[in-house]
Amino acid sequence: MRRWNGWGDEAVDFPLPANARKFLIEKIGVGNPLLDAAFEEVLEKVPPSRLPSHPLVLKSPEERLRHARGQSLPDWIALRSGNLDTFPDGVGFPETTEEVQDLLSYAEATGASVIPYGGGTSVVGHVTPESSDSPVLTVDLRRMNRLVDLDKESQIATFGAGAAGPDIEAQLRAHGFTLGHFPQSFEQSTLGGWIATRSTGQQSLRYGRIERLFAGGRMVTPVGPYNLPHFPASAAGPDLHEVALGSEGRLGILTEVKVRITPLPERERFYVVFFSRWRKALEAAKKAMQAQVPLSMLRLSNPAETETQLVLAGHERLVSLYEKILVWQGSGPGKCMLAMGVTGSRAQYSGARRQAVRAFKGAAGFRTGRYLGRKWAESRFRTPYLRNTLWERGYAVDTFETATDWPKVDHMMQAMESSLVEVLKGEGERIHVFSHLSHLYPQGASVYTTAIFRLGSTYEGTLSRWRAMKAAASRAIIDHGGTISHQHGVGTDHAPYLSAEKGDSGIEMIKVALRVFDPKGMMNPGKLVT
Repeated sequence: MRRWNGWGDEAVDFPLPANARKFLIEKIGVGNPLLDAAFEEVLEKVPPSRLPSHPLVLKSPEERLRHARGQSLPDWIALRSGNLDTFPDGVGFPETTEEVQDLLSYAEATGASVIPYGGGTSVVGHVTPESSDSPVLTVDLRRMNRLVDLDKESQIATFGAGAAGPDIEAQLRAHGFTLGHFPQSFEQSTLGGWIATRSTGQQSLRYGRIERLFAGGRMVTPVGPYNLPHFPASAAGPDLHEVALGSEGRLGILTEVKVRITPLPERERFYVVFFSRWRKALEAAKKAMQAQVPLSMLRLSNPAETETQLVLAGHERLVSLYEKILVWQGSGPGKCMLAMGVTGSRAQYSGARRQAVRAFKGAAGFRTGRYLGRKWAESRFRTPYLRNTLWERGYAVDTFETATDWPKVDHMMQAMESSLVEVLKGEGERIHVFSHLSHLYPQGASVYTTAIFRLGSTYEGTLSRWRAMKAAASRAIIDHGGTISHQHGVGTDHAPYLSAEKGDSGIEMIKVALRVFDPKGMMNPGKLVT
């Protein structure tokens, strides 16, 4: 059973090591837990539905509560406090494209707005209903999770858009293939959601971002079905696949998705390399990317994140041993950790590993062997569960991300971290801030900054702290020439900053596309653009 007010499966926990609790107290103080509202208490606040009956729509308070919010910090605060001011009036569960079309017709006839819902993992407000006099229908696509067709010769697979990451990989692996798209939300998020938000997987160096994997499909819109045909390549004018990518449910609902797949790799390993200083590590990572070393993943942590990761990993005795070796190698307090993935056929794997070893050893990087890399791989989808653990101990966690060109990367990271550190000083509060480059490109990198802070004395105070932090980090991103989102999408949280990137003409072009496919404005209103 999925948690109704937190991340992931109720049966899964990520305990905090004792030394990690001590570390947090030293960094920002003792946590301040708040009293969470009980599930039954919040259920009583769900108002009567404004929708008439429909055979595909459930209107129970429980379904409506479980689909009321995503995974942003404001979503968490609303759910944990029980102070939700909006709920969907019903939740539709289609299993076919025709049933999705039926639900859109039903919504139009009843004057309802429609929110497409995949895994509910949005961290920027994609699935939150607007406050409105009109009813809201949330359409949950997770029953549309099957492999519909597999063209092995062309290496094109067709899935229902509600297939979650594990559904996709299990069905493809049975035939010897993989999609290779592994965002941190992999276990919960869905294929349709990845496309609607322009998702990026952890191993995008090998497999590509979702826009490279997305080959075509079917979308149901308020003006009728829209097919996105697949071609190996096309010069027939603007690519309308790009209209669906990042559309965030504003055009319609993707029901079937064609994706480009790859044979399963013969070998895959993850490794960790340490560098004595950030500048050395940054330069080595950039050179590896521009030399096109064929890795599947590179992730570079700055000194603050490296320190935090080693503490959170537990295994104190082993980490202590590594620390001694690193000091002997010349990597002291400013050390940085680089995680890399090597994936492919046996020949590809061997060649890529040799190139990487030469590149990073030549830059004075110290390889630790496979243990830390294996532990990273084992826990990479469990890390979000730390949000639950930290919340229960009185701490909140949020992330802020962007991408920019190489000359700006270091300045961007410093600007984001500095803006966050300063936010709560007036309240006498400290924030523990750290960053990594989550995805690297020949031209630049994404900067992914995490902030851990103490909950306020009230839920309202905690939300106020978050708002100040979000505004400060977003302004730093815009001022230093970054995109407002590299991988989380726009939703409502990033919408105020979108015009700085797109310009007035670009925003108007998006609005024109929305009016063509959704002339009455019934699809996910308030998201992306208003």
